[in-house]
Amino acid sequence: MATFFLIIIYLAFISLGLPDSLLGTAWPVMRQELGAPLEAAGLVFMTIAAGTIASSLLSGRALNRFGTGKVTLISCLMTAGALLGYAFAPSLAWLFVFAIPLGLGAGAVDSGLNNYVAAHYKAHHMSWLHSFWGVGATLGPIIMSQFITGQSEWRNGYLTVAGIQFALVVILLFSLPLWDRVARAGGVNGSGPHVEEGEAPPVESKPVKPIRVRGVKLAMLSFLFYCSVEATVGLWGSSFLVGVKELSAAQAAQWVSLYYLGITAGRFITGFITFKVGNRQLIRGGQLTALAGAALLLLPLPSTFALVGLIVIGLGLAPIFPCMLHETPVRFGKRHSQTIMGYQMAMAYTGSTFLPPLFGFLASAISIGVFPWFIAASAAAMLLCSEQLNVLLARVVTKKDNFR
Repeated sequence: MATFFLIIIYLAFISLGLPDSLLGTAWPVMRQELGAPLEAAGLVFMTIAAGTIASSLLSGRALNRFGTGKVTLISCLMTAGALLGYAFAPSLAWLFVFAIPLGLGAGAVDSGLNNYVAAHYKAHHMSWLHSFWGVGATLGPIIMSQFITGQSEWRNGYLTVAGIQFALVVILLFSLPLWDRVARAGGVNGSGPHVEEGEAPPVESKPVKPIRVRGVKLAMLSFLFYCSVEATVGLWGSSFLVGVKELSAAQAAQWVSLYYLGITAGRFITGFITFKVGNRQLIRGGQLTALAGAALLLLPLPSTFALVGLIVIGLGLAPIFPCMLHETPVRFGKRHSQTIMGYQMAMAYTGSTFLPPLFGFLASAISIGVFPWFIAASAAAMLLCSEQLNVLLARVVTKKDNFR
C-alpha cells in the first residue's frame, strides 16, 4: 500500500514540474496573439512566484489543520483550473488573474509533499521525488512544442497539461483515505527520516515560534543561496557562454540543457548513494562540487571546460536541495517541521525569483563576465551558512547530552 501511495506522490511531483516551463516555451507565440510586450512574461512569472511564496509561508497552518491529502487535492484542483483558464484566456490581464491560483496551488503542494516525504520516508525517496519534478519540467516544453506550430495552438498545449492535472485530481480524490493510513504506518517499511549516528533533533526547553527555533534562519539562508546558484545558471548561463565564451546561441542552449540533465540525473543517482552516505555529507560534498564547477568557469580555459563546469555545477547541486529538505525534521524536530518546511520553500522561491534579476542588473552595469564570480560567491555563502548550521546543531546536541 505504501509503495503504491509513493507512486501517487511521484506523479504529483511530475505534475508540479509540468507547468513550470510552459510559459517560457509558449510565450513567443502567446504574446503575438494577446498583443503583449516581451517583458510581460517576467511580470506574469513574478505574480506566480508571489503566490507561491505566500502559500509556502501559510502552508504550515493549512496543512496542520486539514492534512496533507486534502491540501494537495485542493491545490492541484487550483492549478488545474488555472491552466484551463490560460487555455481560454482572452487577454493578457487574464493571465495575471489565473497566475494567482497557479502560484498558490504550487506552493502548498510543494511544501506539503516535501514535508510528508521527509517525515515518513527515507532520504533516497526525497532525491527521487525531485528527479520526477525534473521529468515534469522536461516534459512541459515537449508537450507544448507539439502545439505551437500555429498561432492559437498554444492553447491546446495548456489544455493538454490541464487535462493531465485534472486526471491527477481524480487520483488524489480516491487516494484521500491513504494519507493518514500511510502516515500512521510510518511510510515504507515503517521508515522515517534518517538520523545520523550521534545526532538528535534539538529539543527546546520551552515552546517557541518555529521561526525562532535555533538554526532555522541559517537553514533558510542556505535555501536562498542554493536557489541563487540554480536559477542564475539556468537564466544567464547561455548569455555568459555567448558573450564570453563566444558560442552560438543554439550551442549555448544545448550546453545549458546538459546542466539541467546533470541535476536530474544526479538526483536519481543520489537516491542510491543515500543508502550508504548521510544527508549532511551529501550536502557538503555537493556544495564543494558546485564550487569546483564555478572555479572551472572562472579560470581562463578553453570553452570546452565551461561545458564541464556547467555539468559539474549541476551534479553538485543535485543532492543539496532534496537532502536539505529531508534533514528538516531531523534538524528541528517533527513538531515544527511542517511550518519550517514552508519557510524554507518560501525562501527558496524568493531566491529563484529575485536573485537572478538582481544579477541581470549587475551584469548590465558591469559585464556578463561577472557571472562565474556571482555563482562562486553564492555557492560559498551557501556552504558557509550550512556549515555554521551544522556547528550550531552539534552544540545543541552536546549541550543536551551534558544534561543527561
